[in-house]
Amino acid sequence: MIRITINGQDMEVEDQTPLMKIFREEGISIPSLCYHPALPHPIASCRLCAVELLSGEAGIPGKVTLACTLKAHPGLIVETDTEAVREARTKAMNHLLSMAPQSDTLLQLAERFGLQTTPPPDGCIRCRLCVQICKEIVGAAALRMIRINDRMLVVPIPGNCIGCGTCANICPTKVIRVEDRDSVRTISIRDEIIGRHPLLRCEGCGASFATPRFLDHVHNRATDHHPDVKEQHQYCPSCAKLIRRAIRAL
Repeated sequence: MIRITINGQDMEVEDQTPLMKIFREEGISIPSLCYHPALPHPIASCRLCAVELLSGEAGIPGKVTLACTLKAHPGLIVETDTEAVREARTKAMNHLLSMAPQSDTLLQLAERFGLQTTPPPDGCIRCRLCVQICKEIVGAAALRMIRINDRMLVVPIPGNCIGCGTCANICPTKVIRVEDRDSVRTISIRDEIIGRHPLLRCEGCGASFATPRFLDHVHNRATDHHPDVKEQHQYCPSCAKLIRRAIRAL
């Protein structure tokens, strides 16, 4: 038997016992994905099982290494929860998440051990097309791009969305979505709702086709250029086209 120290606690173990085996027998929890006791040699690929080796001398900085590669030897001193250890595990976790950003196993493991994770990919390529077309073409200026926690994000400007859906139509990666359900139009990006609007029904065919704010916006912009605008009827584009054809045929 030999004497080792883990987290300040002295214990006697068999020489050359795998450290991960000792941790599990002693109920010491550290993150690990690729270690399995049935394997004769550790894979050491996930790199989550970082620990810090101390020299036993005060003032001597420790060395961070992987617990799965260590075996007990006389005088071994190990710490499993230091700043250096947390930094190494965080780096390893974010590397794994870059390959599997939607993994519930990784996210739950990160939460359990308090590891800070970088935000997962959200589908937005930050091209700013939605911001530009909403401001310069539609004229609603309902979107802007701001920095939040070191990330540039497209966010809504409260109260400005008119529910036209132009941003979703122009989005090259389709991360902005429009859903029409139960006479309500919902526009969202990522998991954030940009706007939610009631839908008007076409006076011709009865189909839901546009939001009141969108029609008011179009009417107001047209009024700016044409003082004598006639009263507008609520026709969807298909019905409006049919009516125009019928009028021309008279």
